Amino acid sequence: MKFFDRNAIAPVLADGIKELKLDLNEQQHGQLLDYLALLFKWNSVYNLTSVRDPMQMATHHALDSLAAVSAFEGAVSLLDVGAGGGLPGIVLAIARPDMKVALIDTVHKKTAFLTQVKAELGLSNVTVHTARVEQLQVPHKFDVITSRAFADLSDFVNWSGHLLAEGGKFIALKGTAPADEQARLPSDWKVSELRPIQVPGLQAERHLVFIVKNQ
Repeated sequence: MKFFDRNAIAPVLADGIKELKLDLNEQQHGQLLDYLALLFKWNSVYNLTSVRDPMQMATHHALDSLAAVSAFEGAVSLLDVGAGGGLPGIVLAIARPDMKVALIDTVHKKTAFLTQVKAELGLSNVTVHTARVEQLQVPHKFDVITSRAFADLSDFVNWSGHLLAEGGKFIALKGTAPADEQARLPSDWKVSELRPIQVPGLQAERHLVFIVKNQ
């Protein structure tokens, strides 16, 4: 598919959302489609993602991020590290308008895109930071810090651990769950759960890695 065919993508997205048993209203469906349309448009100039096909963007990006939504139940504030084109942060912000979502990336063109998405979709629960995560300082720490294919688990934890609230957790979206990465975690952190997830329309191994502080 060389152009963004909203009428073709909408039912694929709707079926996937139904399969994931997510309760999203018409406005949220519309925002997800608007987001994918913006991602497709900006990608031709800014190279935000290696996925070029809009239908693949719907499955590999939107539904892949939506498959993780239930893991963030109860979270009030979330940080998406290495947010890139907004995955999973923007998708989670659309699915959970009650949750504050901060996105951080070092690349200006990526945060410019995220700022545009926030404005065009009216996402008042989103904040965008252009910075290295290890240098970020915030007045209120986050319940959950997430990333998708961002870095080795130990780097992820080391670089952003100072931003996690007491009792908070990391949730990394990974393909496989490499044992060597888990083994390299700093001694005061541990993997509390490894959760396989099924992404509608995607025949690929996907896992959520939950990391918490050792008590």
